Amino acid sequence: MTPKEIVHRALAENGDFASAQMLHARMLVAGSRIGLNTVYRTLRELVEAGRVDMIRDPGGAQLYRLRTGPHHSHYLFCRTCGHSVPLESEFVERWAVNAGQSHGFANVEHTIELVGVCAECSAENNGRREG
Repeated sequence: MTPKEIVHRALAENGDFASAQMLHARMLVAGSRIGLNTVYRTLRELVEAGRVDMIRDPGGAQLYRLRTGPHHSHYLFCRTCGHSVPLESEFVERWAVNAGQSHGFANVEHTIELVGVCAECSAENNGRREG
């Protein structure tokens, strides 16, 4: 298997956002002999090719997930457990393009991070306070 195939498989098995370090550790446990630098380089290539989405967690670390469709997505990300939910965000895409064009900009890129606490983690935290 090529490094790209190994990293792609690790992302598919993970299913949610994960750091390069976490993916690397899982690959080593699974028996893959791949270096951490190779994982980072491959993730960067997959992001640039549009096959992987990247977000930053509240601490600023980069997290990666296989793209759920042909275009990048925006996600709600739980700061407690790391669960993420892809969101419909066509209005954000149109807004970014229109905002750029109205000010004479082209090829506008944007980053939007939506971070909160999922319902399950919120219920667990509420249960702890009452218990």
